[in-house]
Amino acid sequence: DVRPAPSGWREEPDSEPVSLAGMRSPQRQPDILGGWPEPNGRPGCGLFPCLRKAAGVAAHVSAAALSVYLGVLSRLGTSRFSWHPACMAVAVCFCMTEAILTFSRDSSPFFFCSIKAKVRIHWMMHVFATIFGLVGLVFIISSKNISETPHLTSWHSILGVGTVIAVCGQLLCGLCLLFPKLINTYSVARLRLYHTTCGLVAYLMATATVVLGLCSDWFKAQVNGVLWYFFLIVPLIPALVIMNQINNGYLSKKKIEI
Repeated sequence: DVRPAPSGWREEPDSEPVSLAGMRSPQRQPDILGGWPEPNGRPGCGLFPCLRKAAGVAAHVSAAALSVYLGVLSRLGTSRFSWHPACMAVAVCFCMTEAILTFSRDSSPFFFCSIKAKVRIHWMMHVFATIFGLVGLVFIISSKNISETPHLTSWHSILGVGTVIAVCGQLLCGLCLLFPKLINTYSVARLRLYHTTCGLVAYLMATATVVLGLCSDWFKAQVNGVLWYFFLIVPLIPALVIMNQINNGYLSKKKIEI
């Protein structure tokens, strides 16, 4: 028999069953190369989120400004050499930087796009970087051959060759990730980790090559004094932003999983 509930006793409503699919992991999962999401899922409005956004904007501005300035400073068309700094600045300072910042959660100009669209934009920007880089490489080789100047006589040129090799390896790795049917499905996750890590190394090598180029006699003959030190710092701004983006958004997650 069913006994009546005592007076003053209220029956609690039945709790809904908790599905395993709806449970959230206690660890926050970052976006792809995009940084840690905010605890409440909303864009942060505190000090550190604002600083991250300001640093991202500074990275975009410095990358575009340095590319334009070197293009104007090289005086395109006056010589074969004039195409080298202009093309390399567009390839490294603009195209490569914007390709990586496409995945930034704080400062991506394509924040409204899906991950698939961002991957396509990332790939296209790297294709443009490769085209401009090859054009700049052809012109510097042609210029040295005409002037009968020996090749690979500076740290800028030696590191530049190493950067070209690293970027070519990254393009092949990215091609395999763009078409995963070309490789074993089990290797995709590990290849993505290698692509991210080695891509950061390749970008830092490219940045170091640009900095060494700013230390060349050609640049020092046109820019000197305090302005030269200022331009020496400009390429480091997007490099630091990208290092923080990749480390916080992807590599730290892999460290936790490993």
